[in-house]
Amino acid sequence: MNNQIKSLVQASIDVKQQVLENAALLQTVEQVIALIVTAFRNGNSVYFCGNGGSAADAQHLAAEFSGRFYKDRKALPAEALHCNTSYLTAVANDYSFDLIYSRIIDGIGKKGDVLIGLSTSGNSRNIVRAFEHAKAKGLITVGFTGATGGLLKTASDHLINIPSSDTPRIQECHMLLGHTICQLVEAQYFEEEA
Repeated sequence: MNNQIKSLVQASIDVKQQVLENAALLQTVEQVIALIVTAFRNGNSVYFCGNGGSAADAQHLAAEFSGRFYKDRKALPAEALHCNTSYLTAVANDYSFDLIYSRIIDGIGKKGDVLIGLSTSGNSRNIVRAFEHAKAKGLITVGFTGATGGLLKTASDHLINIPSSDTPRIQECHMLLGHTICQLVEAQYFEEEA
């Protein structure tokens, strides 16, 4: 069992090492940090969406902005779109689960907002649909996916595709880069504001 544990930890390290050595991916992360800072400075919001574990990660990252990360500071306008269970179950029941995110983007999304979708496969239909609606409304879309990017590869304005096809390793890197984005957005936004 000890060797299995070590093997899993090493697999996580290996994917993170690939991320660390991927200049294009790191450049995309830097661009996403800048666009989120700009969105917040312009009075826009950042929305997150995902399914299953990715929904939990989306909620976690939204809370880092709307709550706090390192600094005791004002809340930033960020929300995970699946947190209203009455809305979620009504739309899934009355329309389709594929429309849960696109419908709320129709209702609350505005030009200049940022929509971040987490999908390890990149093929989650509800996220792809949300990105299509978001682009039509002038939102900026950021996809967090696995290696291929799936359908989100072409649907995203910015793609953070982790170089792996192993769901747990992808999600671990989504949180690593998500936390990196939250930390650096917070530092830049509040430093520049001061």
